[in-house]
Amino acid sequence: MKVTFKVCFCCARSFKVKSSEPPQEIKTLFDNYSENGRMSEDEMLRFVIQVQGETHADSNYVKDIFNMLKHHGVFHPRGLHLEEFYRYLLSDFNSPLPLSGEVWQDMTQPLSHYFLYTGHNSYLTGNQLNSRSSTEPIVKALRRGVRVIELDLWRNSSGTEAEVRHGGTLTSTEDLQKCLNAVKENAFEVSEYPVVLTLEDHLNPDLQKKVAKMVSKTFGGTLFRCRDEHKKCFPSPEALKNKILMSTKPPKEYLQTHISQGATTAESINTEELIQDEDEKTVAVEYRDLISIHAGNRKGGLKNCLNGDPNRVIRLSMSEQWLETLAKTRGPDIVKFTQRNILRIFPKATRFDSSNYDPLVGWIHGAQMVAFNMQSHGKFLWMMQGMFKANGGCGYVKKPDVLLSNGSVGKFFDPYSQDLQIKTTLKVKIYNGEGWNLDFSQDHFDRYSPPDFYARVSVGIAGIPLDTISYRTETDTDEWFPVWNEEFEFPLRVPELALLCITVKDHDKNTQNDFAGQTCLPFSEIRPGIRAVRLHDRLGDVFNHARLLVRFVLEPLTSSSPSSVSVPVVVKIGIERRSLIVNVKDYDGPSANPKHNPGTPPVTTSQRSPGRG
Repeated sequence: MKVTFKVCFCCARSFKVKSSEPPQEIKTLFDNYSENGRMSEDEMLRFVIQVQGETHADSNYVKDIFNMLKHHGVFHPRGLHLEEFYRYLLSDFNSPLPLSGEVWQDMTQPLSHYFLYTGHNSYLTGNQLNSRSSTEPIVKALRRGVRVIELDLWRNSSGTEAEVRHGGTLTSTEDLQKCLNAVKENAFEVSEYPVVLTLEDHLNPDLQKKVAKMVSKTFGGTLFRCRDEHKKCFPSPEALKNKILMSTKPPKEYLQTHISQGATTAESINTEELIQDEDEKTVAVEYRDLISIHAGNRKGGLKNCLNGDPNRVIRLSMSEQWLETLAKTRGPDIVKFTQRNILRIFPKATRFDSSNYDPLVGWIHGAQMVAFNMQSHGKFLWMMQGMFKANGGCGYVKKPDVLLSNGSVGKFFDPYSQDLQIKTTLKVKIYNGEGWNLDFSQDHFDRYSPPDFYARVSVGIAGIPLDTISYRTETDTDEWFPVWNEEFEFPLRVPELALLCITVKDHDKNTQNDFAGQTCLPFSEIRPGIRAVRLHDRLGDVFNHARLLVRFVLEPLTSSSPSSVSVPVVVKIGIERRSLIVNVKDYDGPSANPKHNPGTPPVTTSQRSPGRG
């Protein structure tokens, strides 16, 4: 097939573009699991069990595959040809994540044992300074599975009603009742697990009473009211199904974020303490009685803010900067605090553009509410979206045991320990990709030639530089259907928190690389075998056609290996215009020498493929 690009009125460039075809390994696999060029149902069953690791598969499972191919017009009654087999491998049926979307984790533990999909300033459509306030981002967030919605409440110009807006900025206002209705109508569209409505209120007691009446009337029986038995321990997500919880955050928290850069962290905390104590004394009883997750004081400043109260569970709120400061010296104390209490992290004040921060810094310390600007985009939001694809996309992911126990010697987990041991190894082999020619115009990536895709692969554990590695594939130039056939290995210390993130870009020598797709997959959900990895746009919406063919091999340490405690890892895979990228954090340092095995046959979880330096 030839494609032509017009350079000027008298000149044109023509390129011979190959079509998408099965890699040699796939052809070899097909030959091994077929007879006379056709794969029967029995042979397909053997393939999905032995190669794909789907030990649960039976004849009905294979019939579903054959029926899917029949529906798409690529089926022969006597069995599958190579092309039909290849179409199956690239189909949505062969996703790297479970197809059922079921909630499989234990949901009967206290709320403090889970990460919650958390939004920040959920009513804003754009930046933090002058964007429009609306119910639209609230609806969109809830329909994506977000479980924590934040509203800022202020007096209107006449002082008679409460309204939603970002105080001290030029952002527009939104009607509070409309926001409450948006929450009510969309709270349980994609998940039946509880929604937490976090309010930053800047209201006098009279307006608090009005808001309390409005909230009670709007939510009715779905509003959860806290009882005495819940003061020492939060209820579980299972017990709170289809319930809406009210939570406060320290009033006027925004003032902390406007403190001059010269102020110390302790000064910032003390400033908020005074504000919070004052509001607690004047809060309306009707309003206070609706609150089921109470914000706690930080009396004692940085030194004592994590002490906790054995007779009461609270929610503590701090900026990403405060967390980074505390984490340097008190990582295990943060982990201990978050085993009973809830820790909410919010973006620093200078993120006027509604950008986000690395969520792993919060997650590896057990922070349950890592609040994000959902109206934005970028690598950190993709990581957030990837994390909450886990557990059926219900918006709750159970924290790993390492964050919930005291350890074997009574010590709490330290994410910055240099002694963390490897638990498992993830092998990722990127074969090829297709679909960009259907999702993008011919000249989207380059006006005068087809795109040049490459892959760079890196893996990193937040706070542990020794675990940060970067890999890069060769470049497949001028191809809409890039082929790499390259494999990379990632040793993981806390596989329960590992994320495999893939970013695809079109490489340009003289200009910024063009974005061509991304995805982020929770390691705990990845199915081994050869899988079709669909790509998403910057906002997280899936492309219709663009996808990669990738093999995943999971190699846990054997029982004879030393036991270990581990830390979360993010593996990110990105693709740029003359190559493809795979990485965990966008690591731009020098590439390590990858264990790189082009052309090796697929490996099951019980095998190891030979490597070379």
